[in-house]
Amino acid sequence: MLCFLRGMALIPFLLVTWSSAAFIISYVVAVLSGHVNPFLPYISDTGTTPPESGIFGFMINFSAFLSAATMYTRYKIVEKQNQTSYFSTPVFNLVSLVLGLVGCIGLGIVANFQELTVPVIHDGGALLAFVCGVVYTLLQSIISYKSCPQWNSLSTCRIRMAISAVSSAAIIPMIACASLISITKLEWNPKEKDYVYHVVSAICEWTVAFGFIFYFLTFIYDFQSVTLRISTEISGDV
Repeated sequence: MLCFLRGMALIPFLLVTWSSAAFIISYVVAVLSGHVNPFLPYISDTGTTPPESGIFGFMINFSAFLSAATMYTRYKIVEKQNQTSYFSTPVFNLVSLVLGLVGCIGLGIVANFQELTVPVIHDGGALLAFVCGVVYTLLQSIISYKSCPQWNSLSTCRIRMAISAVSSAAIIPMIACASLISITKLEWNPKEKDYVYHVVSAICEWTVAFGFIFYFLTFIYDFQSVTLRISTEISGDV
């Protein structure tokens, strides 16, 4: 049986494939429609103008839901592992979940408020999504090391930490360069003064975004051994 059909592995698998498709489809539609320059647009640029804005909004909203479901399931996995063999304070796992869910809210804001229509709200949501997402991956990488080798292999821990490190390194110039750009626009000319800032910021943004995707990809193996049971109890007189 395919690995993504075992246990709860379908959730991170759907998150990875759906989010990748969201970025790629909206980018292709935006480029073919002539709404953005094919060379390094911001991710949000590819979801600003119809028809790609509808595709982007719908798919990113579902990505936010899948992210929350994945993070909560991961939280329950770590909680159970920690009860079986204590390796970390439960608060650490809880803080990671809360930050991750805040990042999901930020992602939902990005999906529903286009950058040219309400830029302040859109940018605030993007900041929440990226910063909280990066901190989430860092905390989960630390948890993975703490639970190694019983619950995670050393190679998995190293991969997660490497992705977290790259994302952490990329988010700083992403925010710094974006803050130096004086105008929000979809099409850029290499001769414009803020063009370099745009290119650096866009490269870092795509790096962090796909860093999240590759990070959640490492959860698939862990989720294979997890099952979800829903029980219904009726108490009292009916």
